[in-house]
Amino acid sequence: MTILAFLFASQTFGARVTNGLFDDTFSGIYRLSPFDWALLIPYFGILMVLSVYGIHRYETIRRYAKYRKNLLHEAPARFEQLPKITVQLPIYNERFVVERLLEEVAKIEYPRDLLQIQVLDDSTDETHPFTQRLCNQYRASGLPIEYRHRTNRHGFKAGALQEGLATATGELIAIFDADFVPPMDFLTRTVHYFADPAVGVVQTRWSYLNRDFNILTQVEAMLLDGHFVLEHGARCGAGLFFNFNGTAGILRRCMIDDAGGWQHETLTEDSDLSYRAQLNGWKFIYLPMLDCPSELPIDTYGFQVQQARWAKGLTQVAKKLLPRILKADLPLKVKVEAFMHLTPNISYPLILAVSLLTLPVMIVRFYMGVFQMVAIDLPLIIASFWSISAFYLYAQRELFPKSWWRSIVFLPMLMAAGVALTVSNSKAVLEALFGIQTSFARTAKYAIDSRKIQVKPEAYRKRSGLLPYVEIAIGSYFVYLMQFAIETLNYFALPFLLLFVSGYYWAGFSTLFEEYRGKWNWNRTRKLAQVR
Repeated sequence: MTILAFLFASQTFGARVTNGLFDDTFSGIYRLSPFDWALLIPYFGILMVLSVYGIHRYETIRRYAKYRKNLLHEAPARFEQLPKITVQLPIYNERFVVERLLEEVAKIEYPRDLLQIQVLDDSTDETHPFTQRLCNQYRASGLPIEYRHRTNRHGFKAGALQEGLATATGELIAIFDADFVPPMDFLTRTVHYFADPAVGVVQTRWSYLNRDFNILTQVEAMLLDGHFVLEHGARCGAGLFFNFNGTAGILRRCMIDDAGGWQHETLTEDSDLSYRAQLNGWKFIYLPMLDCPSELPIDTYGFQVQQARWAKGLTQVAKKLLPRILKADLPLKVKVEAFMHLTPNISYPLILAVSLLTLPVMIVRFYMGVFQMVAIDLPLIIASFWSISAFYLYAQRELFPKSWWRSIVFLPMLMAAGVALTVSNSKAVLEALFGIQTSFARTAKYAIDSRKIQVKPEAYRKRSGLLPYVEIAIGSYFVYLMQFAIETLNYFALPFLLLFVSGYYWAGFSTLFEEYRGKWNWNRTRKLAQVR
């Protein structure tokens, strides 16, 4: 969001040249008409709102640097008798990754008499019989595995997890999504933190099997690293609320029940449960030193679907729980951080509103003096762009102290990726605000690593609708703005306008390319099958 704040603030920054000299007064501000003020006030009002989230990034960095020493690196106490653990594996049409998932879960080190594995399958395709056969084979070999298949998707993932609890025997519940590859020692390295009866959740850091697959996956990894390194680290270290991420973690069964169980009013059931549990006094622990490999979306539309689901879900949680959080008997800093955590996606529809104002504002600002423009723009640039660079590069330095500087080259792509999410995330946020319910849109997984792809992307047919055409249209609008900037000698704005063009065109054209390639291959496969 602060990526976009910076771009909009910067694209109108520039100096009008008159007789070879800059306007060096603030006199332009007095020549503004009421119509000009009607444009500039909402424009800069929105930018200042967006910049608040940029300033919050600086606070997150400061808080992480101050409190990271509080993050636990080993359990302060240990169980004398290990507790029973249920491992839940929620899947939905995951034909290409479920075999890998079961293979890795079967290797987990934990006493078999204290372990239960539940495969919670909501699949409607060939994943169902395939997974059932795999489970039967593992059970015959002695693995304590249970297969549950639902004929409906009531409550989606939350519904599957809640129904699985009906037969769960574990005091602790470990959850892994279908595209995760849990390490063999995952349970033995996390279980002892629950020797403290106040601990309700232990969350581990995500890592990525296909981080270097393409430019998109490298950008996605940087975005998620910022969340898992700095945001989780700062919140946990400072004793603030943070969320279980729905996978690669363990929950105490009685905590789930105490918080009201898994609920499906939101698309981010994990954040919903997390805040309800912490409001009830449960303690959450984050372990940055233990990572669990996972798979990143490799195509633009898959990335947009994932981010839109998270944006909508988090906004739904804010709408549902923020009144309760703000009324609770909690320290002010906890309430403020919860607000900043749950509300940032409101920035996306604000950005679309600012997009419509960009051209008239550029016209108005052409007649304003350079010093007045600097006085307004420079603080916005510092609050937004510098915070983005510092935030994501700091996270990379923490993870990769010897090679973090290589991430600098990906900053422009990271900003373009933020632009690429604007339309889809705006739609998701507005749906959340107006109470429009939609289904849980899955993210396609292909069983890939950083070197090769096991299944072609067209195995999942994509239907993006009008989204890419809207993105291309907005990108074309910014092409026109580039032309206007050249005509008005506002050359400083060109690099930033180009990022908008790149972001929207990247989103629109790459989605169409992937979709039509998939349709062509789908039809080709069908024709070959008919011939045979």
